[in-house]
Amino acid sequence: MIQRYVDDLEKIIGSYPTILSSTLQKQIGPDSKTIYLKGSITFIDLSILEISVFAATSRNKIIIDKYRFQYMDKKCKLVFRYDNAPHHRELPTFPHHKHLPDRVNPSLLPSLTDILNEISAVILGYLPAG
Repeated sequence: MIQRYVDDLEKIIGSYPTILSSTLQKQIGPDSKTIYLKGSITFIDLSILEISVFAATSRNKIIIDKYRFQYMDKKCKLVFRYDNAPHHRELPTFPHHKHLPDRVNPSLLPSLTDILNEISAVILGYLPAG
């Protein structure tokens, strides 16, 4: 199940024409029921998405316990970051939230597809950054 999850992520990454390159380090637990993923994706405008995910299998499902998806422009300035660090208790989606350069918004756990669509829309000029 963990390997299929990784294969699916790599397939998603490979399907985006706005992606220039990617690296993804995978550390699968000895029981093959947990995984730590860390990596980055560089886009055609030289912006970068850093990925950090800890996931486990439970009842034949992948459960993402901890995550951080940090998107930065080509000067490494924050555009947005989705994470579930246990701060911002005031938000209705605690611990999930989205950091922007000037504020923090409620957010649920986005899929990698959602994030890559958002970034692609920014790159192609369909959405303002953030």
